Amino acid sequence: MNKKDSRIRRSRKTRARIAEQRATRLVVSRSNCHIYAQIIAPTGDRVLVSASTLEADVRKDVPNGGNKAAATAVGKRIAERAKALGIETVAFDRSGYRYHGRVQALADGARENGLKF
Repeated sequence: MNKKDSRIRRSRKTRARIAEQRATRLVVSRSNCHIYAQIIAPTGDRVLVSASTLEADVRKDVPNGGNKAAATAVGKRIAERAKALGIETVAFDRSGYRYHGRVQALADGARENGLKF
């Protein structure tokens, strides 16, 4: 089993547990150059809010999208957009990635702006 298969296996277990709770989830996805965050409805069929380092406003503040500062900026943005829709509590779906580095920075940025998980 390679790294990708292992990550997908871990994410499948997490998503099954979150689906059982019927919770709105904050999904994190990352590549070497960028990080993405989406808030998905409890039914799993709609993306309610999204933010990423590809957005022009984020790129003005942080030119490199593959570092912790960029991840923190995306976390703050996703939290602001979620609060605008009235979403305050989510389940954190790290997609099988370790809670470390950029994933942790995104989570901390979202928590600082009032998102609870």
